[in-house]
Amino acid sequence: MELRHLRYFVAVAEELHFTRAAERLHIGQPPLSQQIQALEQELGVELLARSKRRVSLTEAGKRFLVSARRILAEADQAADDARRAARGELGELRIGFSSSVPFTSMLPRLLHDYRQAHPQVTLTLREMFAVEQMEALRADKLDIGLVRHSGLEHPADLEFHEIRQDPLRVAINAGHPLASRAILQMSDLRDEGFIGYPPGTGSGFTLQLHRLCLAAGFAPRVVQEAREITTQIGLAAAGLGIAVLPAPFECIKIDGVRYVPLADDGAYLALAVATRRLAPSPLVGGFLESLWTLTAST
Repeated sequence: MELRHLRYFVAVAEELHFTRAAERLHIGQPPLSQQIQALEQELGVELLARSKRRVSLTEAGKRFLVSARRILAEADQAADDARRAARGELGELRIGFSSSVPFTSMLPRLLHDYRQAHPQVTLTLREMFAVEQMEALRADKLDIGLVRHSGLEHPADLEFHEIRQDPLRVAINAGHPLASRAILQMSDLRDEGFIGYPPGTGSGFTLQLHRLCLAAGFAPRVVQEAREITTQIGLAAAGLGIAVLPAPFECIKIDGVRYVPLADDGAYLALAVATRRLAPSPLVGGFLESLWTLTAST
């Protein structure tokens, strides 16, 4: 049994007239009659009662019509789904992002624009450190990563495209002598205790912080560690150290903390989109197209 047999039967069952059904199907009437007879022989039942004056459905034919319509609708839906998936309009897109990205205006706008253009794509979003995103991309557990990085680390098996640079701020207790400065140099922080990420978290910022400190002639002295940036800011507000972080985080208002710009060359943290070094799938390609459109307009 083939789908065309079902289509032939449905046409005859709906028209209850072989000639009209043949015209609807754009085939001859004798071949249509032969195909219906072959279908009945294959099933071993009579689907249509024929007389010289009329064609009618048997009870078996009525039941078969219901199933035939459902099968044809499902086949049409399957074909449509396949075509839409090939165009990147259907499926699941898995996106990782660094913790600071939602604090920028970029991610909400990007997700809104992409959702408007691709309403049937399921977005699965995961907040992850950079190294976790890279591992997940390699393991095919992510399709796209929005990664904070220092601009120095570029794994050979992944593709990176920088999409923005965010200047750095020093989160410092408002009563600290340096808190009254309009700007700070990294060298001003030589004697300060830093609040940083624990080892192994893979934050691209850890590399950038060390690079900036070394360029200023010292190694950072880490006195507190926290995985969450809000915790780091809270510790800075408590006077337990200073935290250096991307500017989007300064929207977090905690009593007792002040954010002071860093003026050193290279005092920024880049944001890049990371993908596997393969031809992008239609889903990934559609997301990147939305991203390039957004970045070109800002």
